[in-house]
Amino acid sequence: MRGLQWRLGVALTAAIAVTPAGPAGQAPEAGRGYPDGAWPLVGGNWSSSRHTSLDDINLDNVERLGGAWVTALPDGAASRATPVMQDGVLYLTAGANVFAIDARTGEVVWRWQPPEDEPLMVPSWQGVGLGEGLVFTGLRSAQVMALRQDTGEVAWITSVGSQPRREGEGVTSAPMYARGQVFVGLANGDSGGQGRVIALDAATGETQWTFFVVPRPGEFGHDTWPQDNENWRLGGGGVWLVGTVDPDLGLVYFSTGNPVPMFGGEIRAGDNLFTASVLALDMETGERRWHYQVVRHDIWDADIATPLLLYEAQVDGEPRKALAAMRADGYLFLFDRETGEPLVPIEERAVPQDAFLHTAPTQPFPVGAESILPDCSFWRDRVPPPFELNCSTYTPPSADDHTVVAPGAPIPRVRVTPMSFSPDTGYIYAQGHAHVGRARRFEDPWLSRPSGGHISLPDPIGIMAAVDPRTNRVVWKQEVPTPLLGTSGPLTTAGGLMFRGSPGGQVEAYDARTGERVWAFQTTPAGARVRPGPAAAYELDGEQFIAIAMGRELWAFGLGGAVAARGEVPADPWADLPPSGPALRRTEAIETATLLENPSWSVGGRRYAVDEHAFNPVRALVTVGASVRFVNNGEMSHTVAARDGSWSTGPLLPATWEVVTFDEPGTFVYHCTEHPWMIGEITVEP
Repeated sequence: MRGLQWRLGVALTAAIAVTPAGPAGQAPEAGRGYPDGAWPLVGGNWSSSRHTSLDDINLDNVERLGGAWVTALPDGAASRATPVMQDGVLYLTAGANVFAIDARTGEVVWRWQPPEDEPLMVPSWQGVGLGEGLVFTGLRSAQVMALRQDTGEVAWITSVGSQPRREGEGVTSAPMYARGQVFVGLANGDSGGQGRVIALDAATGETQWTFFVVPRPGEFGHDTWPQDNENWRLGGGGVWLVGTVDPDLGLVYFSTGNPVPMFGGEIRAGDNLFTASVLALDMETGERRWHYQVVRHDIWDADIATPLLLYEAQVDGEPRKALAAMRADGYLFLFDRETGEPLVPIEERAVPQDAFLHTAPTQPFPVGAESILPDCSFWRDRVPPPFELNCSTYTPPSADDHTVVAPGAPIPRVRVTPMSFSPDTGYIYAQGHAHVGRARRFEDPWLSRPSGGHISLPDPIGIMAAVDPRTNRVVWKQEVPTPLLGTSGPLTTAGGLMFRGSPGGQVEAYDARTGERVWAFQTTPAGARVRPGPAAAYELDGEQFIAIAMGRELWAFGLGGAVAARGEVPADPWADLPPSGPALRRTEAIETATLLENPSWSVGGRRYAVDEHAFNPVRALVTVGASVRFVNNGEMSHTVAARDGSWSTGPLLPATWEVVTFDEPGTFVYHCTEHPWMIGEITVEP
């Protein structure tokens, strides 16, 4: 099916030329290998390896690295996109804008904004791709747009979603350009949209082919969906992340998201192909060459949530074209990217079963591999009663088992952040959040909210790690406070460094072989928080730069850079961290039941559930002398009592309340004696 297409000129653009740009061009095969000077795609090149062969900035001189320039993005626009660079100009998305910025000075060259009557034409937060003198970006309106690289004028816009557009559908990934084609994925499967991969003609925007993630009747894999309902039409499989491409093999690769409904396995029996999979598609036709499903019948949102990467491997002394995919539980799957053959053997392991949810009897695991996240032994002595630890990430979510917790529940969190591969070390770099949570859902299979909040489980931790794909074992690992992990992710260089941005405002460099932090630069005042994007490397006039979006600013760093830091890097990143879990809310009324709501764009529309096992709010803030009213707004009896035994409401029947006065400052934990997994906290200010 052809996408709707607009070919537009100045009349429908909101591009503002600030300073003239030089002639735009694209070197032949600019996406191949490791482009030394340019960074034309968000992953650096077709492989999305996020590695540069530049080595002017290295372990020996990184302490001389400083701010070359910093640009405050106009109108407070914030970015967490990877900037791309060609012909001395950087391009990135920020809020509702696409910016072209002089890579030498940081001055804005041009700016594109959506027309006022098209509020959904917001560019993908992941960034843009370059090719044939055009800047390609996905839009929240389920469209792909090409801007002229030198002026920012719109060349074409093509709709790639449903007609009419389904609420929630959009192109969230940065486009991948290769040999006259633009490849994008369509999300949001969680809205009931049908995930797909689309190839467009780069020059015209014409749709060349579309591959639907969930097979239609008569297609291979359709029998992995129920045959007695039409849930496959709402099956999900959103394609959220940028793809990779090997033009020599004629293949483009994408990872796919979870099936829908997210936790409702009871209404979609079967493996649910091609969700939670690696797809290898023919570049010219879109035909499936091979696939591998890393989670069968996913009821945990445990899919591949980080972009794939390609690299060159040696297996038994023979060169192999390899593909790496990291599952959301931190396990790395390695394939021959031509055939789909596993480069590391994969075994099937038995997992906990639930006949009602039609759980798959086994799940695949790479043999001898080590997750970047800690194993269950890490949590065994950290989970307090009344909670009980189940060591399987594939513990089925339950509406009845309120005390069962598991690693990664309810959703594993090696997510969003890209990986990097360094041919110099041979390592793959990745990051994720390690946590345990309640394996909980509600009776409504279409409700995608797993549960209310809780505060009594161990704090999560952030993990940065290097994995040697030759052994599939972790080489080094760094623990990071969760609030400081973010989604910037690694950039590796031939200078032996790994760069990342921290939500604490720091840009950091690590020794890529050992994981030791060797340099840090504070871009924000103390205590300020940002959402940094992944870094990029480029070279101009013989000088290497590292560029990174730090929220509302774009920074470039070079040796001898004179832009001063905004403060000192904190000596102890673990000090003065805000508490993890639910936020504090100032209130003097606490309810025993919490209303949960799906957003309007979710499949099935707005859906509601009442969680009678979660206080509302979980964390309350009051001042000394406050009389706090505990209200039973549910249908069960609750007795709210301090953990230290200092006070109790006595039994609260439905529609009754009791008042407790707090005369001393401090933080106090309380629970329900009938349902001890219901835990809340009150902070009393002086």
